[in-house]
Amino acid sequence: MKKFLSFAVWTALTLIFTVMISCSDSGCVSSSGEVASEEALVNIMTRTSVRDYTDTHVSSATLDTLIRAGMSAPTAGNKQPWKFIVVTERGRLDSLAHGNWRMAAKAQAAIVVCGDTTNVFPEEGRDYWVQDCSAATENILLAAHAVGLGAVWCGCYPISDRVAMVRDIFDIPETVVPMSIVMLGYPTSESTPKDKYKPENIHYNKW
Repeated sequence: MKKFLSFAVWTALTLIFTVMISCSDSGCVSSSGEVASEEALVNIMTRTSVRDYTDTHVSSATLDTLIRAGMSAPTAGNKQPWKFIVVTERGRLDSLAHGNWRMAAKAQAAIVVCGDTTNVFPEEGRDYWVQDCSAATENILLAAHAVGLGAVWCGCYPISDRVAMVRDIFDIPETVVPMSIVMLGYPTSESTPKDKYKPENIHYNKW
């Protein structure tokens, strides 16, 4: 397990125990007939938003790993409408540190996930880029957690003021929309994930 992951496993013991019981009941069997990796499930169940970071540098190799994870996300019609801006300059990070994004002042890096509106489906399918970029953002968050980084999803689109500010800071063209920013850094302390499982939100076969 990566650094900080073991603590998260213990603090999320109820969550993980539930997952393991579910796997015991249903088998959680992969196509190869093997039981699904517990570590992958633990990584999903223990990911949490981290907003406070140390001053430890995040390497280029690690950032590249996160980008590769983002590009591995599902994408409608294989359009891959995403574009990524990797931010490591202190001045640009500090320029994002406003309002709900104050953690940018401590972040050691960030990834701006954008949608290229010149590479989308026509008419009603136009906004599938939002789903694609959301999937890429979640992949980045999970990869960050897996390598011991802390991360938080900062929503940009569809808030027009945020979109305009980010577009201005990073010289983003009008045809590209900044959808989210993932702030990154090594956490100053361990975080306890929230248990968000609510049976009342589940419906089977019909509403």
